Amino acid sequence: MTGESLYPRLEPLLAQVQKPIQYVGGELNAQVKPWDDVAVHWALMYPDAYEVGLPNQGLMILYEVLNERPDALAERTYAVWPDLAGLMREHGVGQFTVDSHRALRDFDLLGVSFATELGYTNLLEALDLAGVPLHAVDRDETHPVVVAGGHAAFNPEPVSDFVDCAVLGDGEQVVGDITDVVAAWKAQGRPGGRVELLARLARVDGVYVPRFYAVTYGADGTIAEVLRTRDDVPARVGKRTVMDLDEWPYPKQPLVPLAESVHERMSVEIFRGCTRGCRFCQAGMITRPVRERTITGIGSMVDAGLKATGYEEVGLLSLSSADHSEIGQLATELADRYEGTNTGLSLPSTRVDAFNVTLANELSRNGRRSGLTFAPEGGSERIRRVINKTVSKEDLVRTVTTAYANGWRQVKLYFMCGLPTETDEDVLEIAELAVEVIRAGREASGSKDIRCTVSIGGFVPKPHTPFQWAGQASAETIDHRLRILREAINADRRIGRSIGLRYHDGKPGVIEGLLSRGDRRVGRVIERVWRDGGHFDGWSEHFSYQRWTTAAAEELAAFGVDLDWYTTRERTEHEVLPWDHLDSGLDKEWLWEDWQEAISEEEVGDCRWTGCYDCGVCPTMGTEIQIGPTGRSLIPLTVVR
Repeated sequence: MTGESLYPRLEPLLAQVQKPIQYVGGELNAQVKPWDDVAVHWALMYPDAYEVGLPNQGLMILYEVLNERPDALAERTYAVWPDLAGLMREHGVGQFTVDSHRALRDFDLLGVSFATELGYTNLLEALDLAGVPLHAVDRDETHPVVVAGGHAAFNPEPVSDFVDCAVLGDGEQVVGDITDVVAAWKAQGRPGGRVELLARLARVDGVYVPRFYAVTYGADGTIAEVLRTRDDVPARVGKRTVMDLDEWPYPKQPLVPLAESVHERMSVEIFRGCTRGCRFCQAGMITRPVRERTITGIGSMVDAGLKATGYEEVGLLSLSSADHSEIGQLATELADRYEGTNTGLSLPSTRVDAFNVTLANELSRNGRRSGLTFAPEGGSERIRRVINKTVSKEDLVRTVTTAYANGWRQVKLYFMCGLPTETDEDVLEIAELAVEVIRAGREASGSKDIRCTVSIGGFVPKPHTPFQWAGQASAETIDHRLRILREAINADRRIGRSIGLRYHDGKPGVIEGLLSRGDRRVGRVIERVWRDGGHFDGWSEHFSYQRWTTAAAEELAAFGVDLDWYTTRERTEHEVLPWDHLDSGLDKEWLWEDWQEAISEEEVGDCRWTGCYDCGVCPTMGTEIQIGPTGRSLIPLTVVR
């Protein structure tokens, strides 16, 4: 019987694994709908551990949107840790949902949200545990349709063998369109089988079905062309964009985890998109244009979410939350509304040039004063011009000093290493900056009890950005620069003991680079790594660089390409890139011009406040930038104390 619970067979296994609580379900605001009452069944997967996946805002939104439909249900599944996976194989228990412990293979659709490419092997593990064929071409109408989404699905070519389709852009509306197509196909008796269903899905705006596109390669290993194999599917697939976010106030009832998770707070997305033009930032490029929620819309979501969850902290989320055109008024009115309660507000990080003490004090008025996080990204002003992160050293030191003078004791600075045109000297300026921050902070605060944490991430070139043509720095280069940076910070222990340095070595970034800019040939590498035991590649204790490099060498040799070809090689202007037939709205010509401006160290302004730079998004997508002022204010609430 489809939809039958696997829990009676799963429960005896849970006593033998770590953190069994993550597999039992029953969280506050979780939903379980009767299986036979709906036409379409969705399983939604975040391909990582429960503690990482449950707080994911995107999955939570789709979970609610689908469960509000009377003709559909959605349940959640997460990556299973190796201890339970071994027991499941031994006892014949398939991949299950945590809501009702139904078998994954019983669902009509499996929606997988990829925030990072390092989750690809976890999808293969889930499909294998579920008894679903790994390769899309081997599935029939009895198997779930595997739908990829999320930022790492904007180049789904490396996993095109394993997914049936990929959704580009915002998911709120398109999951409804997909549900309608599947419901109609089932009601009509499944005409034409799986191929007909996929053909119908390929005609939904924003849905890309790789099997209907053929890729050919030239003698030099680059792509010669990508052609559709059916006339009734689009030659280029464009992204979906939700324009009025106030119409989609999700999640209304956020999930509250049973086990410890990476974010112990309620989150509200205050706007979507970014036009700052940071050249390294894929998220900022692919989510254009900016669309703000109104103050009243945000206030309603905060009120409903707090009542539904009992959380005491609200995260105001976006790619650059302090850039909301009414952030000052919003922070003040929310702080006024929850004055005298334990409800605190927070921003995930703050731009140096958007920070002011008034805003920071309002955000921390009712909660604890936590550390501040700033992201200069580049160590030198030269490299910040290259990446279009327009902030000066003086601005940064002044801002951080102001924070220390007003009572903050902990500041975190986030940088990247391996950026295009970067030199050792650019990275060493990170140390100089951190030292100056501590010295100025001690003077401003009159105390030596202050801290500055420097966090370093390796740069990975991403599709649909001006740096999509850039050669990636090798792991050896990254590791060398991290080593000399550490030595420079520790040169003066009187200062260095107040500076924390957090970083990862360069090896995981190289593999992420392979997967982010890979084409269909890379799918063989992913499968080989998984068959050799690779999964949870985003976790350092499970990641094996040797496993990936061995698989890449052996699987790519037949094509005359290798790991370096995909990573450290710089692309030429007219090379056909694997994602060129997938339209994020950005003109490729504009991206190339911006890449040339990066090399010339030319900065570009934020088009919210300057003239249009002709990136292509607004006319291509029929959209426009949406910002305040709206003239609205929050109505005070009677708060129960």
